Formats: sequence, structure tokens, C-alpha cells
Amino acid sequence: AVLKIKTMTVATAEHLSIITESARDFAEKFIRPDMMEWDETQHFPLHVFHKAGELGLMGVLVPHEYGGAGLGYIEYVNIIVEISSVCSSIGLSVAAHNSLCTGHILQFGSEEQKHKYLPKLASATLIGAWGLTEPNTGSDAGNMQTTAVRDGDEWVLNGTKCWITHGKSSDVMVVIARTGEPRTSSNCTAFIVERGTPGFSAGKKENKLGMRASETTEVIFDNCRISDAQRMGEVGDGFKQAMKVLDGGRISIAALSLGIAKGAYKAAIKYAKERQQFDQPIANFQGISFKLADMATRIEAAELLTIKAADMKNKGQKVTEISAMAKYYASEICVSVSNDAVQVFGGYGYTKDFPVEKFYRDSKLCTIGEGTSEIQKLVIAREILK
Repeated sequence: AVLKIKTMTVATAEHLSIITESARDFAEKFIRPDMMEWDETQHFPLHVFHKAGELGLMGVLVPHEYGGAGLGYIEYVNIIVEISSVCSSIGLSVAAHNSLCTGHILQFGSEEQKHKYLPKLASATLIGAWGLTEPNTGSDAGNMQTTAVRDGDEWVLNGTKCWITHGKSSDVMVVIARTGEPRTSSNCTAFIVERGTPGFSAGKKENKLGMRASETTEVIFDNCRISDAQRMGEVGDGFKQAMKVLDGGRISIAALSLGIAKGAYKAAIKYAKERQQFDQPIANFQGISFKLADMATRIEAAELLTIKAADMKNKGQKVTEISAMAKYYASEICVSVSNDAVQVFGGYGYTKDFPVEKFYRDSKLCTIGEGTSEIQKLVIAREILK
């Protein structure tokens, strides 16, 4: 039976094991039966996230005082890994809700904002989204075109954000908008915008290669007026806030990548033991067994990096370098492991009858979202050369 993790206080390895098992049970019961249908139709299964909220999976890092599970990053990583090893679309959405929208409000919201939004986000009464990227400013976020202009006690937002997870179905969104001149220091500010606010709407829904059950859309602001009470932190602090949020978000993507790699590897091991050629399992052949050995080694290394990043985050240490390393390495091996898994399956791996083709399609996003591999190397280089 699925356990309500939000009632637990983690103190031992046994409790961590129970939480991990609970996430695994949740994925098997509520995700696996329908995941391929959701993938084919690009259906975003809101009911699954509401169920996840009931179990404490949508407010993993939110303290008890704000209605969350009150767990740490080690537990969070294990939860994302377990869900993503079954369906990474759902893993991605759970991660984005926890680490981006909810995480931003948790880190930088006022007490009033925290008490207003976090309990509902943690229970998935509200689904959260987070908006930084724009059509012409991906990594070049300092040149964003979405603006927020102050008008008395209100702000007027205009512009378009893209690649927004839950951009259509979310109930509340944290958006970073430019409040200063392009490419100047401290030129962005973070705001909380609620669905139903006039001038706030969803645009095009992306037709994606993978992660198809995780909704991705444009978000449009057209003279969208919000109260100054919806501003988070000081004017001009938005970009600095976003970079700190992404430090934690990169641990999420590392965990997502690790889950995909583990799922693909597990499927490949099972198939290699069952598939017979020349009167013996193909796992007996060195060409296959060495491939599996490489996959296992890469996964182990990625997991150690990811857990180290989570542990440092728990301790309140700076994680800019280690989270970029974890995200970079885990996402790259996620692609290579998924590719090797398809190869182990041979022709069957190219069909939708087996899970590895989905892991393969889903894996590529991990090297792109929340900072490309190239950006991670830039971040790492800057940190080690200081």
C-alpha cells in the first residue's frame, strides 16, 4: 500500500527506505498502467498530481508549518528517481512543481506569501509553474523581453515565456520579468501570478519528442496587472533568485536523469537474461555483458554525484558547482545508458512494445532543460577557476 509520506519524520535509513518504497508503489499503482496512453496523446494527467499531493509528494521539501512533508533533498532525490524510473514525464512535472515554483516561494517569498500558497501547492490543490525562458532568450536571460512596469501599487506585465512546464494547467506561476534596462545588473524581479488574472493566458502547447505527458506551453502576458503584494523580494533581485532556485533545480534534473537511466538499465538487464540466441541468454555474450557493465558504472557514478549534491544542499552549503556537475554528468549518461539499452534490445528496442524506446526519447531533454550541458560546463569552469 502507498504510504502517506507527509506524516513521517525522517531520521534513519529505514525511514528513507520506506519513503523510497512508497514512491515506487505510487508509480506502479497510479502511473505505469496508463503512461503509454498519456505519452501517445500528450495527456497531462492532473488527477495523478492531485493524488501525489495527498501523499505528500508535491511538497516534499516544504516544512510542516506550511503544510508540506518537511523532508530533505536526499529523500527528494529518491522520490524523483523512483517515479522517473517508471515514467519520466511524471517525474519531470513532480520535480518542476517541487523545485521551481514551490521552491522559489519557499526560498524567497514573504511569510504572507508562504502561508498563502505553500499549503495549497504542497497538497496539489494548486499546480505550480515557473517562467524564466523566452523565445529569444534561453541562456541569455539577462536580455529578456518580458517586462514589468510599475503603476502605483500595481505592476503591468507584458511579454511571452516559453517552454513552461504546466503553462496551461497550472493555477499559480512564478515569473521573472525585466524591471530594468536590458543587460544591466539587477534588472529582473520575481512575481507570483494567479490563473484567472486578466491578461495572463497560455499560448501554444509544444508537440515534443519525449516527456510528452508533461505539459509544455507558451505563457503570454498582455497588460497583465498584479498587485505589488505579488512581488517576491526586492525589485531587481529576480535573476539572483532564479540562479539560486536553479542550483536546487539542477539536483532535480540529475535525479530525473538518474531515474531514466536506472529504468532503462533495469529493462536491459531483464531482457538480456531472458533473450535467447545460439541456445543461451544474450547476457552471456561479452558484447552485451560489457555494455551492461558500462551502464552500471555510469549510473553508480551519477548517483554518487547526485547524492553528494543533495547532502550539501541539506547542510546549507553552496551547491552551484556540485549541482552543475551532477546535472551535467547524470543527464549525459542518461542519454548514453538509454541508447545502450535500445541496442541491447535490438530491433525490439525500436518498438513501443518495450519501455526502452520511451526512456530513449525522454532522456534527451535532461541535457537541455534547466541549463544545457554546455551551460553546466560554463558554470563548472567559472567555479573551479575562481
